[in-house]
Amino acid sequence: MKKQMDNKLKIVLIFAILVAVAILATFWVLLERAPTFAPRGLPGTNFIPGDLEFFYAANSILSAVNIALLIVLTLIYVDIYVKTRSQFTIGLVIFALVFLVKDVTSSPLIVSLFRFRPYGLGPFEFLPALFEFFALFVLLYLSIRY
Repeated sequence: MKKQMDNKLKIVLIFAILVAVAILATFWVLLERAPTFAPRGLPGTNFIPGDLEFFYAANSILSAVNIALLIVLTLIYVDIYVKTRSQFTIGLVIFALVFLVKDVTSSPLIVSLFRFRPYGLGPFEFLPALFEFFALFVLLYLSIRY
């Protein structure tokens, strides 16, 4: 009974963290530059006013949530490894860390800090992050459940 309560508490805490990360990422995107849908020409070296449109805003929020999910998964897998010393768990830790590095380096929020701007991919900009979110959510659910 206590283990079931602990699992429910973990799920509620993780969900609260993910919601907070999504809200913070949304505010960051809105403060950085409000999304606009103005027509634009070819990309140049200067800033393009409509560059951060809806798809990039969605990708920014999803990548922030994916980074939070990966941090939680890494902590869970490290905890499991400390308890079991399983080599398979080391593989899961490495898997989560590699995806974490990938998400941090490809996050539009991080990329924009270095003054690079995404351009022209439309919905193909955020679809990979959306699919990754669902895969990570399943991993998180299975990691907490078992």
